Amino acid sequence: MSTHADVFVIGAGPAGLTAAYCLTKENASVIVIEKDPVYVGGISRTVEYNGFMFDIGGHRFFSKAKEVVDLWQEILPDDFIERPRLSRIYYGGKYYSYPLSAFEALSNLGLFTSAACMLSFAYAKLLPIERPGNFHEWVRNQFGEKLFSIFFKTYTEKVWGMSCDEISADWAAQRIKGLDLGVAVMSALKKALLPDRMMRGKPKAGGPVVKTLIESFQYPRRGPGMMWEAASRKIQKAGGKVLKGRELQQLSYDHAGKLWHIEVSCTDGRSESYTAAHVISSAPVRELTEKITPSPISRLHARQLRYRDFLTVALMVKKPDLFPDNWIYIHDPSVQVGRVQNFRSWSPEMVRPGMSCLGLEYFCFEGDGLWSAPDAELIALAKKEIAKIGLIAESDVTDACVVRQPKAYPVYDENYRDNVAIVRRDLEGLYPTLHMVGRNGMHKYNNQDHAMMTAMLTAKNILGGARVYDIWNVNEDAEYHEAGGSGVRQALGSERLVPQKTKTETAAA
Repeated sequence: MSTHADVFVIGAGPAGLTAAYCLTKENASVIVIEKDPVYVGGISRTVEYNGFMFDIGGHRFFSKAKEVVDLWQEILPDDFIERPRLSRIYYGGKYYSYPLSAFEALSNLGLFTSAACMLSFAYAKLLPIERPGNFHEWVRNQFGEKLFSIFFKTYTEKVWGMSCDEISADWAAQRIKGLDLGVAVMSALKKALLPDRMMRGKPKAGGPVVKTLIESFQYPRRGPGMMWEAASRKIQKAGGKVLKGRELQQLSYDHAGKLWHIEVSCTDGRSESYTAAHVISSAPVRELTEKITPSPISRLHARQLRYRDFLTVALMVKKPDLFPDNWIYIHDPSVQVGRVQNFRSWSPEMVRPGMSCLGLEYFCFEGDGLWSAPDAELIALAKKEIAKIGLIAESDVTDACVVRQPKAYPVYDENYRDNVAIVRRDLEGLYPTLHMVGRNGMHKYNNQDHAMMTAMLTAKNILGGARVYDIWNVNEDAEYHEAGGSGVRQALGSERLVPQKTKTETAAA
C-alpha cells in the first residue's frame, strides 16, 4: 500500500528542507526522506561527539538575499550569535592574514618575490590569453602566473584532486569574481611599493566596485544543524513528514495519471512505497538518474558527472584558546590537509569548557587511499600535520574522531556544463513535475543561501502551478542574471536580484 503526498522531497539538506518548509506553510502535504539515520542538514549538519559539536565544512550564515535572511530568522529566531570573521592562509611555513596586509605581504614574500608578482601581473594584463578555457588560464589572466603559482595552484589542486588545467574556467569565474586573494595581494603590494601620491585620488566614475569580505556573520550557537533540526520540527508540526534512514530505490512516472511512484528502502530492511504529484530532488544528479525508470537517455551523460569528497578529522585539544581564526587555509604542499577549522571560534558552546576542537579537512575521492584509510591512521596523520604546521603539539590532543562526507562538491571539469545541460533538457522535457534543487541536485557549487533560494523559488513554482521562476538563474555570485524571457527585480532591502514573472506570465497566472 502506498502513502500519497502532494510533494515528495528527496534529501533533508538545506535545499530539501527549505522547499518542504515553504510548502507546508501553505498547507501542501509533503514527505521528506533522508538517507542519514541520525542527522538532517546534509553537509550543513552538526555532528556531536563526546560533548563536542562540529560543523562539516564551515557554514557562515551571511546572505545578500533578504528573503533568505528572513527565513533563517523565522526558523531559528532566538539562537543566532554574531561572530567575527577571521581567516588566514598558511604557505611556505608562514601565516598570512586574509585579506592580506601590505606589511605581511612584503615581509613574508620578500621584496624580490613581491616585485616578481607585480611584473607577472603586468605581463598578464599586457598579453592575456584570449579565450581562457580552464582555471589556470583564467586566474593567470586576472592575477598573473606568479600569484597563481603561490596562492591558487596548490590549494585548488588539493581541493579538486586534479590539475588546474583540467578544471573549468567557470569555477574561477564564479568563485573568484570581483575581489579574491589575488586582488588583495595586488592592492597590498601596490600600497607598499608605490609612492603615496600615486595611490591617492578618488576612484573613477563608473569604475569597477571591488568586493570586500564580510567582517562578521551570524551563526547558530550550537552549529548549523540547529537550523535544520528546527526546520524539520516545524515541517512536522505543520503536518509534513521528515523520515530519516530512508534511501530512494526507484522513481517512475505515470504520464496518464500524472503521478509519481516511489520505492524507498529503510535502514531496518523494510521497503516503503509512495505516490506524489511532484518530486523535488536534492540528491546528486548522477544518483537520481540511476533510480529513474525507465532509464532516461541522458543517464550516460549523468554518469560522466564527478564529485569531490572530503573527510574531517576532529581533534579535541586540552587548551581553551588556540587562535582566533574560524579557519586557516593550508596552501603549503608539504602537508595533505587543506583547511583547519577552529570550532571554538565559530561558537564557544560547541566545545567543552577549558577545551578546543580543531577540524582538519582532507579532500579526496570516495574509495581512494585517504578515504579508505582506517580512522586510527587518519588521526595519526592529522596529529602529525597539525604539529608540523605549528598550531599545537601532538601531545595536546586528548581525543579524536573521523567524519566522512561523500559528494561534498560537484566537480567543474571541462565537460560538466554540457553534461548537465543534456540531463536538464532531457529530464525537464520528460518530467515537468520533477524539480532538481540545491548544490548536488543541480550540480552547481551553490552556497547554503543559494541552495535555499533555488528551493524557495521551486516551492513558488509548485504552489503557482507552473515553472514561472527559472531556478537555474540563481548563480554563485549572489546575483541572478536575466535570461530568456524572465525579467529580474531587486529584492526589497536586498542586494540580490531575484527572477520574477514576465508580464505575460503575470497576466496568465
